[in-house]
Amino acid sequence: MPTERAWTDECLADPATRDHPQVAVRDMLACSLTAGQTAVFGGRLDLGWRGWGAATVATVADGTGTATVPFLVTETDRQYLGADDLKAFAAALAAFPSDEAFQALVDRVGDKHVRAELAEAARRFPVRALRLLAPASRAAGADAALVRRMLTRHVAAHRPLALAVLPELPADAAEVVEPLTRAQDTSEDAPLAALPDVLVTPPWTAPRTTARPRVVTGATAPDGTRVSWRDGERSAWATTESWVTGWQAYEPLDVLVDKLLRGDLHPWHTVGVLVNGPADRVRPFLADWDGMDHCYDGAEVFKPLVAAHEEAALPPLLRMAPHHPAAMAEVMLPFLDVRVARLMAQWLHRLKTAGRTARTWLLRHGTDAARLLVPDAVGAAGAGRTAAEGALRALVAAQGPEGVRTAAGEYGPGAAEAVEQLLATDPLVSALPARMPQPAAWIDPRVLPRIRLGTGATLPVPAVSHLLTMLAVSKPGAPYPGLDRVREVCEPGSLAAFARGLFEEWRVVGMPPKEAWTLQALGWFGDDETVRALTPVIRAWPGEGAHHRAVEGLDVLAAIGTDSALLHLHGISQRVRFKALRQRAQEKIAEVADELGLTAEQLADRLVPDLGLDAEGATTVDYGTRRFTVGFDEALRPFVRDAEGRRLKDLPKPGVRDEKELATAERKRFLALKKDVRAIAADQVRRLEAAMVDGRSWTGAEFRQLFVEHPLVRHLARRLVWSAGRDGAAVTFRVTPAGVCADARDEPLTVADDATVTLPHPLRFAGELGVWAELLADHELVQPFPQVARPLHEPSAEEAAGARLTRFEGVTVPVGRLLGLQKRGWERGVPQDAGVERWFSRRVGPERHLVVQLEPGIAVGVLDEAPEQTLRTVWLDAHPGDHWEGRTYPLRFADLDPVLVSELLTDLTELTTQN
Repeated sequence: MPTERAWTDECLADPATRDHPQVAVRDMLACSLTAGQTAVFGGRLDLGWRGWGAATVATVADGTGTATVPFLVTETDRQYLGADDLKAFAAALAAFPSDEAFQALVDRVGDKHVRAELAEAARRFPVRALRLLAPASRAAGADAALVRRMLTRHVAAHRPLALAVLPELPADAAEVVEPLTRAQDTSEDAPLAALPDVLVTPPWTAPRTTARPRVVTGATAPDGTRVSWRDGERSAWATTESWVTGWQAYEPLDVLVDKLLRGDLHPWHTVGVLVNGPADRVRPFLADWDGMDHCYDGAEVFKPLVAAHEEAALPPLLRMAPHHPAAMAEVMLPFLDVRVARLMAQWLHRLKTAGRTARTWLLRHGTDAARLLVPDAVGAAGAGRTAAEGALRALVAAQGPEGVRTAAGEYGPGAAEAVEQLLATDPLVSALPARMPQPAAWIDPRVLPRIRLGTGATLPVPAVSHLLTMLAVSKPGAPYPGLDRVREVCEPGSLAAFARGLFEEWRVVGMPPKEAWTLQALGWFGDDETVRALTPVIRAWPGEGAHHRAVEGLDVLAAIGTDSALLHLHGISQRVRFKALRQRAQEKIAEVADELGLTAEQLADRLVPDLGLDAEGATTVDYGTRRFTVGFDEALRPFVRDAEGRRLKDLPKPGVRDEKELATAERKRFLALKKDVRAIAADQVRRLEAAMVDGRSWTGAEFRQLFVEHPLVRHLARRLVWSAGRDGAAVTFRVTPAGVCADARDEPLTVADDATVTLPHPLRFAGELGVWAELLADHELVQPFPQVARPLHEPSAEEAAGARLTRFEGVTVPVGRLLGLQKRGWERGVPQDAGVERWFSRRVGPERHLVVQLEPGIAVGVLDEAPEQTLRTVWLDAHPGDHWEGRTYPLRFADLDPVLVSELLTDLTELTTQN
């Protein structure tokens, strides 16, 4: 009864009705309110969890107008509010013509979901945005920096309006806005005649004319399936960790196979039986099996299946592929089959995640892949031909045209001519999508860092707009060909700064998925400064619900490809708390290393930058009137000495007598050096300690190049004891400050180029521990990690013969101390029911893990819910998981390396005995 306002007043006056226990009654009352009736609620109208849905918000707003805003602001602060609900409330607030609503969004600008709606509100109410963003931008902190970015972009987009209302703005707002209204300086813009055509009249600005494609009939791709493995890949897939690798038969395997073939086996056990059962019996079952019950478990489940059955495993993969392309694309990488080729071409053309894997498949198989796709690429018009043409173009762009031409020639002159016609198409035209993307409202080239040409002139705004279009039509791993021309004529540093500015704008507006190409742009234009800025963002993204963005960030680091980028990528692969991201980084590093013919660790050895240090591993900071020497201690922490050799607490700030410009630049270089070393040091110390435990080795020549002669790593190498072996004999030695190798008697020692050099664990010192401890003490050498003074432990006879470490079971430890094990290679378990991590584990070899069962388990994101954890069971297992009393555990500690066992016992002893 919308006209009976008195009835509403009567309900509001009665507390029993106003606060009725039934949410539906309170909702009806809220939907009957007028603006003057809202005050009785004091800014909070509780409609229960998710009671403020879209229909209720719209209905209440229809009756109360902007008086609805306090209710919505209160709801945005509700505890445990989900991201979707927050986005909905922020979107609603952005629609209200109210300072209170706009200010509520400004106050929450630190949240990416709110930030996107604040940008929309600013476009909807541009004058209000000028008035309210300006004072908020003057505060300190990260949120104010975000507001300043948004205000700068807003003024640039609405400059005439800002100039018109400037006299009407409050004085504090006008003071901030006025400098931003000044027109962009175009005095240094390059003339259009000096720019390449792709930046002046790109192909998409003119009507497209395409030649009628030649169609060849009768070309047929070869039948059959072939599996092409890389070295060691099949064995790695066979032991890929998932529930399958730890599966055990709970009945005789022959009985389980009988059940499988009869259809009586529980679906959860199917893959386990297929992987472990006799091939001659289970392999025929694969021909009709669809595998859909396990698609959601990811590629890891199917890798052992492919390793076991190769070609016979393809039919179920093909059946699952259309429904789960991202997972199945990875599992089909070794297969050469026309059906796989067609799927890969389609995914490359249509999909993002699966498309990246499809590109990997294409480049992996090269000419063989082209041979399977040529018939479709020269066949009748349609989706199949379009996808195949795109795949061949991608292959040519990455590997050159020869492989594609060779494959086409095998189908006769007609196919060869058709492919030549395809290759002759201007790549600037052929790379364009059928529908060009529309520029996003938040992208304004006038607020982005200026790009300079090699001549020093700046790129005009219209040319920058064309560059943004090129970036928008690019795909991961397949940048628009015109970008090569841009790189040729533009100064690299300014391109990198432009890409970083664009990326930050994208982050400010909440990282809309349609413009994710701004992240990829960092890979195409980025430099080492980009790497330093991007790496912490990648590390943080999984914890912010953006795992897929973090994975894309790894691709960006690989695309930048500098030593610094690959070093940071390797660091993520070893030391990041999100397991899925760490595994993907390891895969990416392995891909790069494989291309170079190295292992991941060998690549990491070669990536450590020298940071411009001199031959002695130091650098000089020159203030003009004063000079300082920077050296490094046992943990690679930099220290400073003055000209008289006195050690200072830190590098002094430039003084009035110093040469101002020189001293400022030198101090900036020193601060950058400290930052770079801090990022490198912990990883290098960790890697050397791991090399000691794992028994890694180098040739004498590698040792000299990577450790003795490296200006930074030498500071670590000189504080450690090494071992050189040749012809069955080994000797321990150290590296002196002069770069000479010396034995335990401090006599010079020559390490041959073909010697095997290791970093020996104290268990392998052959009775020389005391000698080396005394010698290092005499030379006042502090080791970067315990080596000669390392604690040693061994299992009891009972423990060595079994899989359990009962001495640690039943001990209760603080959860914080438990989490500290992650720095030593331990990993948290996969969250189970209710988001509880029930175990900790450490990998000790292929299909070997030491697992600690926790009670009550760690609640994800709520560590204080169970501040203490009891080590219920400690045992060896093929894969991490729950401990089951009914299972058998055949692994034995006696079969492990004594060094590794000592390290495990050290970890657990320290965990359970600290005060």
